[in-house]
Amino acid sequence: MVGRIPVVDVTPVVDLGRLPAKATVGEPFPVSATIFREGHDRLGAEVVLVSPTGERHPPVRLEKLDEPVDRHRAWVTPDAVGAWTFEVHAWSDPVATWKHAAGIKVPAGLDVELMFTEGRLLLERVRAGLDATGTDADARAVLDGAIAAADDRTRPAEARLAQLLSDEVGEVLTAHPLRDLLTIEGPYRVFADRERALFGSWYEFFPRSEGATVDPETGAVTSGTFRTAAERLDAVAAMGFDVIYLPPIHPIGEVNRKGPNNTLTPGPDDPGSPWAIGSKDGGHDAVHPDLGTLEDFDAFVERANGLGLEVALDLALQAAPDHPWVTSHPEWFTTRADGTIAYAENPPKKYQDIYPVNFDNDPAGICREVLRVVKHWMRHGVRVFRVDNPHTKPVAFWQWLLGEVRRTDPDVVFLSEAFTKPPMMHALGAVGFHQSYTYFTWRTAAWELAAYLREVSSESDHTMRPNFFVNTPDILHEYLQYGGPAAFKIRAVLAALTVPSWGVYAGYELYEHVAVRPGSEEYLDSEKYQVRVRDWDAAEAEGRSLAPYITTLNHLRREHVALQRLRNITIHHADDENFLVFSKRAALRQAQGPSDQDDVVLVVVNLDPHAARETTVHLDMPALGLEWGDQFVVHDEITGAEFTWGEHDYVRLDPFHEPAHVLTVRRPA
Repeated sequence: MVGRIPVVDVTPVVDLGRLPAKATVGEPFPVSATIFREGHDRLGAEVVLVSPTGERHPPVRLEKLDEPVDRHRAWVTPDAVGAWTFEVHAWSDPVATWKHAAGIKVPAGLDVELMFTEGRLLLERVRAGLDATGTDADARAVLDGAIAAADDRTRPAEARLAQLLSDEVGEVLTAHPLRDLLTIEGPYRVFADRERALFGSWYEFFPRSEGATVDPETGAVTSGTFRTAAERLDAVAAMGFDVIYLPPIHPIGEVNRKGPNNTLTPGPDDPGSPWAIGSKDGGHDAVHPDLGTLEDFDAFVERANGLGLEVALDLALQAAPDHPWVTSHPEWFTTRADGTIAYAENPPKKYQDIYPVNFDNDPAGICREVLRVVKHWMRHGVRVFRVDNPHTKPVAFWQWLLGEVRRTDPDVVFLSEAFTKPPMMHALGAVGFHQSYTYFTWRTAAWELAAYLREVSSESDHTMRPNFFVNTPDILHEYLQYGGPAAFKIRAVLAALTVPSWGVYAGYELYEHVAVRPGSEEYLDSEKYQVRVRDWDAAEAEGRSLAPYITTLNHLRREHVALQRLRNITIHHADDENFLVFSKRAALRQAQGPSDQDDVVLVVVNLDPHAARETTVHLDMPALGLEWGDQFVVHDEITGAEFTWGEHDYVRLDPFHEPAHVLTVRRPA
């Protein structure tokens, strides 16, 4: 039933409360509700956050929004990993009702003494609930003075009212509100994950390419190993990345093995696709013999952790035709009418080297096996998994698997690689995936970027955390194919500074941009099917590397709390439709408590990689923590330049020099 004070449309609530909303330790999230009552009396509302141990945090007052009508919101912050709840409390507020009436009647000379009598009675009710010692003693003294003023008919009515409405009295009444007709809605479920679930910079490389060599006479390629790949970790860490993501490291099938550029005619030395998992050398719990041993993998993880990198491992639930599962559990796959096992297809793409898993025949057996595999790698130091094509498996399976892992190891993070329809993407996030790939790659115009940023930051944020990858081994957008180095800078700025998690696939920093054919998003000589040897040192020495720029972006992400949050982005306006202007703002906190300082980063990007453009930008000053009409200083973190800006500012950006201003904002003195 509706409570005495109706509280409806509470958010965040996922699947009618059956699933927890997403939260992160240290990140504020909004609680909102539509709250109203009959008549004209005033009401109050607050949200109470309850920790996994049952500790009730101090209530936070819900503030009424300008729109929609009767909508209220407050921001709360969990401080520990685990299952939290929140409650929304609403009540009739007799003090606010009295203030409203007295503010009208006393100046008009209507019911003056009645107003003061009613005010005194309310203050006495508050005073009766205070102790005689400590901070309550100070509050009692403030109320004593106000009560005396209410009764003092020798003073002008305006002076008496001013004392009752003073800030000092208001602070006491806010701290000790009178709650009549209290209504409590909830509890509502929220799960707070560790920070890596929200914030991180990901770098993807193929271990077999790192340290690989080519015989100059025969052209034969010798695969890199975990030990040679570990030598690349220093450079990855130096660029400021937090997560090193490895595509599948397992034995690769020999049956229907793919050759270069996804051909069906591999040579004897072609390594095949790592996603064609399983051979006579083992399955999902084994490592490819060319990469080394399980002990070598352990050493790789240890080296990465020592550099501040977490290792993310690919979890691809599929099998090569010669995977051990195919023999031991043929019921785990789909058998066609002619007796053959169906291979994977995504027309026009065909993956003859991969058998999808069919969950319909033995779901319990598959569940047990996948959980065993995941826990095997967890025991070897993997606390982050990137899951391949989760949208091709049952959502109920993922809810079970992720729930089982969360129950014992809530620090383990799962990233969903699901480029699919929004309902499936959101459902996967709702049932437990901590992060999700997104449509960022295909959002290139300012208007569609602005719309998408609003969506992921404030519409789907309770179910899905975005990770903006600028490229993947499968996705090379035409913007990068034809945009030149400026396009790579532009996309890096957008991915790194709009959302807390972003990702880079190796080769991006070398501006690799050639597609296998016009109109395709696949790389020519894709690393999925062959080893790619890159000379990183020569590229940097010759100035052909974006690594220094990426390093600057990742440094800014670590230095600025505002860039580590999802729900704090504001889109500003520019006259030229080729510009995207956005800011991110977060309150800074000091050891002694909240400060009045904000961390504000303002970014202006020319999205046209081919031409210099100029525009006037129009800033939402309150969103920057500033007053309309303020003048303030901005420091460009890319070039070091400083400018004095205001509400309207002229900008010219040449992509052949720098396509973006990345500005830190200094408050006016």
